Amino acid sequence: MNKLLSLAVGIGLAAQVFTVHANASKIADTQTQVIQTPKGAKVEVFINGTGTPIVLLPSRGRGAEDFDPLVPFLQQKGYQVIRPEPRGIGKSQGPTENITLHDLADDINQVIQQVAKKPVIIAGHAFGNWVARMTAVDHPDAVRGVVIIAAAAKSYPEAMPELVEKVRHATDQSVPEAQRLAALQFGFFAKGHDARSWLSGSYGNVAKSQRAAGKATPQSEWWSGGHAPLLEVQGELDPFKPESTRQEMKKEFGSRISTVVIANASHALVPEQPQALANALDNWIKTLKP
Repeated sequence: MNKLLSLAVGIGLAAQVFTVHANASKIADTQTQVIQTPKGAKVEVFINGTGTPIVLLPSRGRGAEDFDPLVPFLQQKGYQVIRPEPRGIGKSQGPTENITLHDLADDINQVIQQVAKKPVIIAGHAFGNWVARMTAVDHPDAVRGVVIIAAAAKSYPEAMPELVEKVRHATDQSVPEAQRLAALQFGFFAKGHDARSWLSGSYGNVAKSQRAAGKATPQSEWWSGGHAPLLEVQGELDPFKPESTRQEMKKEFGSRISTVVIANASHALVPEQPQALANALDNWIKTLKP
């Protein structure tokens, strides 16, 4: 992501008000566990189903509930779906200043060790894929494969001032709701998909902390995802991943990475096409070594 877009996202997210954590999952059979890490952090974890474990990490400033539409489809396919809440949301606690992606990856490793108790597939949406890849770098024995969902291009095009403005409006809760909804529709949801689900669920303080942690960690430290197999899932209409950049990761990682483009989806992707996303994950996971 380039400096202009990163600045706009940071300004917008920092302007959010903190959203009260009422119920992080509306799925009836959700089990909840709070784990303690050796470094003193606490992580609230939501668990659904049994079978092959898959850990889902949300995008910047958002929580585990973003994956609610996806969870039932993964359960039907025989997966144990594990969703840690980021620090600062719900019962997840820990330092939020002067931290790096390494600290956030340590949290996720403890979730893997204490909840899954075996190597997992780890999938991160947008910023969540940074943490997923950092986890695979720092804790390679804990990760079978990394799924990169709706990642922005590595070097984002500079000349998109309208998108920068829309990002700011979408994430600033001082902006009238109708304007925020229009901005979400423009930058995050494909035409015909209801963007209202993202009018709430944003945590400004968390986003600010995560952005700082990302800036404090050189991209070179997490970008590789270690040596784990990679799957990149792109939204066909994602403005953060222009068509001209669609093959950039394939060119860099070669046969180590598989790429799936989901039709009629934008940057939000998860609430837009949960069944198609579940199918993509399932098809790829079946190709991995046990």
